[in-house]
Formats: sequence, C-alpha cells, structure tokens
Amino acid sequence: MFDFSIVTTWFDSLLRHTLGLSNFWTILIECVLVGLLILIAYAVLAIILIFMERKVCAAFQCRLGPMRVGPWGIFQVFADVLKMLIKEIFAVDKADKLLYTIAPVLVITASVGTFAFLPWNKGAGILDFNVGLFLMTAISSIGVVGVFLAGWSSNNKYSVISAMRGAVQMISYEMSLGLCLIAAVVLTGTMQISGIVEAQSGAFGWLVMKGHIPAIIAFLVFLITGNAEANRGPFDLAEAESELTAGYHTEYSGMGFGFFYLAEYLNLFIVAGIASTVFLGGWMPLYIGVEAFDQVMDYIPGIVWFLGKTFALIWVLMWIRWTFPRLRIDQILKLEWKYLMPLSLLNLVLMTIIVAFGWYFK
Repeated sequence: MFDFSIVTTWFDSLLRHTLGLSNFWTILIECVLVGLLILIAYAVLAIILIFMERKVCAAFQCRLGPMRVGPWGIFQVFADVLKMLIKEIFAVDKADKLLYTIAPVLVITASVGTFAFLPWNKGAGILDFNVGLFLMTAISSIGVVGVFLAGWSSNNKYSVISAMRGAVQMISYEMSLGLCLIAAVVLTGTMQISGIVEAQSGAFGWLVMKGHIPAIIAFLVFLITGNAEANRGPFDLAEAESELTAGYHTEYSGMGFGFFYLAEYLNLFIVAGIASTVFLGGWMPLYIGVEAFDQVMDYIPGIVWFLGKTFALIWVLMWIRWTFPRLRIDQILKLEWKYLMPLSLLNLVLMTIIVAFGWYFK
C-alpha cells in the first residue's frame, strides 16, 4: 500500500532545504496548496455527483437524462454552472441583508470544512486530529445555523417554516448519527480518523465485519441519519416543492443559491465518505488472511478503495431517494425520536458490552 506521506515529506524537504525557505513561508505555501486542492476536489466531485444524480434518477424513471449538451450530456452540468455564475444576485425587500449574505457562506464553509477531514489515502489525510470525529461533527453542525439564517433573513414566511423544519430535522438526526460514531469509537478505541482506519487492518478487519451485529446496526442507522442530515429524500421536507416551493433558499439567486446546491451534493459525498471510512475501512483494502490475495489487494491504490466504497454508498443513497416517497414532518421526527434514537442507545450499550468482554472479531 502506497504511503502518500512520502510525497508530502519530499515536498516539505524541497521547500525547507532545497529552496531554503523559512518555516513561515514553507507552512504558508503548503497551506495554500492544500486549500486549493480541497476546493478543486470539492468542485470536481460536485460536477460528477450532479451528473450522476441526473442519470440515476433518469434510469429509475425509465428516462435518458441529460443527452444534448456534449456526448451523453456530460457538458450539461458545465452549462448549468455557467448560467448560475452569470445570473444576477439580489436580495428581496426588507430582508436582513447581513444575515441573508452570511447564510450561504456558513453552509458552504461547514461543508468544505467537513470535507477536509476525509482520508483519501494512507498518509493523505488533510485534517487528522486526535479528536477528529468530534471536531468533524462540530464543524458540520455550523450548516444548521446557515440553514436557519437563510430562512429567517429572507422575509418569506414559507422560507421561515422550511428553515425551522430543516433545523429541527438536522439537530434531531445528529443525535443518532453521533451515537453511531461513538459506537465505532468504542470498538476502535480512538477518535482519530487515521487511527480508526488503521484499526480496520487485518483479515476481515472492516468494522461491519469486526464488530458484527452492533457494527452493522450502527452502519445502517448512520446511513439513514446521514441521509436525513443532508436533507436528502425521503427526508427532504425542508425543500418540499409542493408546500414550500424551494424551501429555505427560495429567495436566493445566482451563486447564493449555488452554494446551497453545492453543499447538498457534497454533503451526500461526505456522509458516504464518513460511512466508508468508519465502517468499511476507508482506504484500507479487503484482506481475507490469504497472503497471495492480500498482496494483490495491496496493489490497488488506497484512493481507489476509498472512492469505490464511497460512490457505491452514494448510489445506494440515490436509489433510496428515488424509491421512497417524501415523509411528513411528524413521521420524520417520530422515526428519529421513537425508533432510531432508542435503537442507537441500545446498540451503543451492546457495543460496549461486546468490547468489554472481547466478543468482537480480532
């Protein structure tokens, strides 16, 4: 398995020793380059996901999807981005201009900040703290504030209702989502994201195999709660077109709306990426204990493993969106507080007992 830290160490040595730059300029250049890489990866993945969503949606509805702009419609997303960039950005009368402007920035900041925690390859984790999972969930929670401010500042009653629905839904489902991550922390013994991935090495070491029943339950609950956290169908009541037009971002145009649009799709990638990292080994290959097979698995780059698992989960979440009808707000909250929350608490207790007695696969 290739260790990407070899590249980062070489580049740091190039700046410090070969070019003779000071510590300040070395760190500044590295931070700027890493920031650009994050934004480029964010934009590229957004384009891929939007196109994928349209094609998957069309396939489920026996349609073709984008076909006219470029071969197989691959340039349709670029045309949409261009249209969004040149559209006028304006605020409605009597809107709170400051909060109206800040809201989409908060949403995209939370999304990009959480995106930076994903481990792409061995040695390629951008933000990797000893309390990584805790900090990642904390940064992602900033998006709730952005959603609420967007509806509140728009001077639109429907947007306010949508924002309140979105905020209560996101806050509620964060409870079960956090409990699922805590169950993984109990099993691995660390909150550091790289440590969680490393703990899943060895034959059948992925958490869904290693932690058997409680890990599988945590994995399934995480996918459901993550889908709701990202306001994706069938939990997209905050954007119920039949009731609230576009929802909390109804009054936004141009890239003001574009930030919300980007964050929705990248939050889908983030949810799938965290699930693949915590429960499916992230960039860790699948080992079965047979040396020849395991060596072949090591030849596959870690980033291929990570993206393969992540996009497989994205396809499953898209499948769910285009299969189930939208839930009512009371059904959404009932599912969380009456079923998923108690199940997550019981599952956490079960995971603790299994770890305490050593009943998991080692």
